Amino acid sequence: MTTSDLNFEIPALGKATIPSPVTVSYFTPDERRIIYDNDLRHLSSHPWDIRPPLSIEVAGPRRMIYFDPPKTKAAIITCGGLCPGINDVIRAIVMELHHRYGVQNIVGIKYGFQGLIPSFGHEVVELSPELVKDVHAVGGSILSSSRGKQDVGEIVNVLKRMNIDIFFCIGGDGTMRATEQITEEIARRRLDISVIGIPKTIDNDLNLVDKTFGFDTAIAEAVQAIRCAHVEAKGAPMGIGLVKLMGRQSGHIAVHAALAQNDANFVLIPEVPFDLEGERGFLKVLERRLRRRCHCVILVAEGAGQEFFFREEDDFETDASGNLKLFDIGPYLKCAIEEHFNKVGLPINLKYIDPSYMIRSVPANAGDSIYCGALGQYAVHAGMSGKTGMLVGLFRGEYVHLPLRAVMSGRKVDPTGNIWMRVIESTGQPMAMKNEG
Repeated sequence: MTTSDLNFEIPALGKATIPSPVTVSYFTPDERRIIYDNDLRHLSSHPWDIRPPLSIEVAGPRRMIYFDPPKTKAAIITCGGLCPGINDVIRAIVMELHHRYGVQNIVGIKYGFQGLIPSFGHEVVELSPELVKDVHAVGGSILSSSRGKQDVGEIVNVLKRMNIDIFFCIGGDGTMRATEQITEEIARRRLDISVIGIPKTIDNDLNLVDKTFGFDTAIAEAVQAIRCAHVEAKGAPMGIGLVKLMGRQSGHIAVHAALAQNDANFVLIPEVPFDLEGERGFLKVLERRLRRRCHCVILVAEGAGQEFFFREEDDFETDASGNLKLFDIGPYLKCAIEEHFNKVGLPINLKYIDPSYMIRSVPANAGDSIYCGALGQYAVHAGMSGKTGMLVGLFRGEYVHLPLRAVMSGRKVDPTGNIWMRVIESTGQPMAMKNEG
């Protein structure tokens, strides 16, 4: 998407005419915006008199709101994979609606979008401050989750029958796409339902969003696995600790965990292709490292090395959420390492660790909990003011409103950027493990 294609205007259901019950020292006007591209080289040559620079609406409580709190009914749904902090977001939404706006009617939809399809028979949960007050202390989602597409028309039918005014959707890239379709169907029917997204992806790979919730917790938990791998590697002759971390299309978790712990000797990510065989390939470089230092720690993101798995064009499968099914690089790499060292006659002690499900199911740490609380609160401010078809995110340090269509996964680790250069310096691995030609 080019700059000329971007449009950060946020739709509204109508004019907000009700004074906000929220007591604050300031309200955020819609006119408060931050510049999308703050590069001085671009700003200095910008034709300000013709068209103002592209900007993004800042989040916060509005002086006037659209929904009358005593008559408002809100619903919360969680979709996709689990992630630290989901319960913190649920708690923040409920507490903000109830205590600051006086909304009494709040429900939780069980098992993701399935919960809005009557044939599944899932229950609806009445959410109250008493019910959610301690949920931040446990991992997962108190509403549970599911993957897979559901009929958008049927979802909107149920939202209408339930008299939902504000629909909060917590989920990843696929959920945000579905949320956009739901918003479009609501607009087509001219219904007064606000749809607000809170983006969730532990991989931290969303464009336009500084950081997604759960990422800080994932780094902290990944560090524990790296420590264990390092202890195991040093605890035996020619020891190797191999740790597989989350990261389907990007290596943000592996990269930041490596920098946080500084015990990794190799970091393998999807953004930096590598060869296994050959004099400059990974296995030979690993062998030289092991002969020199007698131990090694390797981090591999789950999406790395997919090019090693040959498949025909028709063999590409997707999961229920539409994500491409990946081959499991962890066991593959483990076998490749063992076969290589058997071939060269060097006995090794390899320990393989996959902490993925342990990481995503833990409660949020302090930093993520604070962040999730803010996301939930800003989402409520947006919904109560009648905004729709948007999500709340952090952009250049400011909480902002972003259109659902503008935020997609795809943010990568830059192989020429500062973060990857720091990883190279920290690990000592070669800039490239590719054979020439």
